[in-house]
Amino acid sequence: MTDTPYKIAFLIYPGMTQLDFTGPYEVLHRMPGAETTTVWKTTDPLQSDCGLTFTPAHTINDQVRYDMVCIPGGFACTDLMVDDEILTWLRQQAETADLMTSVCTGSLVLAAAGLLEGYKAGCHWAWAEQLKAFGAEPVRQRVVIDRDRITAGGVTAGIDFGFQIIAKRCGRDVAEAIQLGIEYDPEPLSGGTPETARPEILRQVKTALDANSARRQAALDRLADR
Repeated sequence: MTDTPYKIAFLIYPGMTQLDFTGPYEVLHRMPGAETTTVWKTTDPLQSDCGLTFTPAHTINDQVRYDMVCIPGGFACTDLMVDDEILTWLRQQAETADLMTSVCTGSLVLAAAGLLEGYKAGCHWAWAEQLKAFGAEPVRQRVVIDRDRITAGGVTAGIDFGFQIIAKRCGRDVAEAIQLGIEYDPEPLSGGTPETARPEILRQVKTALDANSARRQAALDRLADR
């Protein structure tokens, strides 16, 4: 640990899943030495997929180098996967960043930028297999740590992801103190993963998610043609 701020940027964008971003942000802004912020193409307000409005603090044109970059997921991440301006910014950040990270389907954006080739990675269970198209190895874990890439599973996994990063940088005692401070001790209903869900619930959710598959597959096809 040093007195130099550890600069963490969350790349937020229209249509993102807000908990992918706000969950780890709430945890990581409490990390000693952390300087957390939000970045997008402009500083105009934008809406998440549930209608919450956020105002980015910085833009990708500010020439700031961050120690850690995190990309949240959401169905709109498909747009980022084919956005050359965003992909170029991510590659530039990766040249000097300590960690390039993601939550949920944000890993597909990292992968589209070529930053997960040869890495193990996490993703939302419904989309994890798509990582293979970019040379990444999908892993069914809540948080996947592979060298300087840390990728979380779906949505709520971003909270656990935040604590893993604190433990990695500051030690378990600091992570557990913050965990106690925000009273993070979940008691979920059973069935929060494909492995534990009742078959009829799994079918129902997969059917709903499949409705969005065609658009993302089209984006993958366009990337493959490049």
